Amino acid sequence: MASPSGRCGDVAVTHALSRLAQAAPVLLLVSVAAFGIMHLAPGGPTTVYGHDPLVMGDRVAAVRQSMGLDDALPVQYLRWLWALVRGDWGSSFATGRPVLATILERVPATLALMAAAFAIGVGLAVPLGVAAATHPGSRLDHAITAASLFAFAMPAFWFALMAQLVLAVHLRLLPVAGMHSAGDAGPADLLRHLLLPAAVLGVTSTAPWSRYLRSALLEALRQPYVTTSRAKGGGARHVLWRHALPNAMIPMVTLAGLDIPQFFTGSVVVETIFGWPGMGRLFSDSLLARDYPVEMGVLMIAAALIIAGNLAADLVLARLDPRVRLGARVAT
Repeated sequence: MASPSGRCGDVAVTHALSRLAQAAPVLLLVSVAAFGIMHLAPGGPTTVYGHDPLVMGDRVAAVRQSMGLDDALPVQYLRWLWALVRGDWGSSFATGRPVLATILERVPATLALMAAAFAIGVGLAVPLGVAAATHPGSRLDHAITAASLFAFAMPAFWFALMAQLVLAVHLRLLPVAGMHSAGDAGPADLLRHLLLPAAVLGVTSTAPWSRYLRSALLEALRQPYVTTSRAKGGGARHVLWRHALPNAMIPMVTLAGLDIPQFFTGSVVVETIFGWPGMGRLFSDSLLARDYPVEMGVLMIAAALIIAGNLAADLVLARLDPRVRLGARVAT
């Protein structure tokens, strides 16, 4: 007879495989929408030639034909999709380099930035949410609420510029931009360059996460199982961290999974301001150049990473909430 842990593991694997199977149509819809929006936008890769008096119209037409831009939009999409399935992501219109190689060079930088930002966001949200929930109505609670509302309403680009101006330019505590200093590629130097953009990206998520955790923790502390645990002699810290907080984390984990796309959209702004060589900056540069192959490649990899992040959040949620595991077991 299979053990309970074995059955839970099988349910988790089945749940993960089910979510992965659902990812294929999602990626297809993302590709259709992104391809259509990009190609219907004004301008194009050959727009730059139109401002050059030395480039004749027939030359521009020849370039468009060589790029396949004169074909009908559905034909262009199907040709791109078939090449993508075969592993041929094409070449950049701007540099001529293979798209996949260009993007893969930037993926580690973006993942490092997002992981650090996520860790900072959780590391700030949990203690702030717990402090606010355990001191409801106090000055501490009001101060955390005010700070959270300020952080939530603050535009990311403005926060990034102010943090760069104060901490990097005036106080000289951290580097202004880039990923490494000249002649120094060590981990300590990387961490110094990573801290400021990661903090900017992570703080913007701290506000909603801490507020959700506060509300959920206040509700959890009123539940009968908490009262029972206290009646059995459980200390306040034991009841909080062992019983109330794991249940209160469930809404925050759900929200964090839904916020993963915001890390990618935020990284476009943050990476551009701080000169961070990630996918966000690559997408911004490609968008300005109307480099369709690179734009689509970045979007597809970003969509795949978002789906993977949501799957990880689902698995964490299933670990925290037995009802999710039960629902997956009934569904199978």
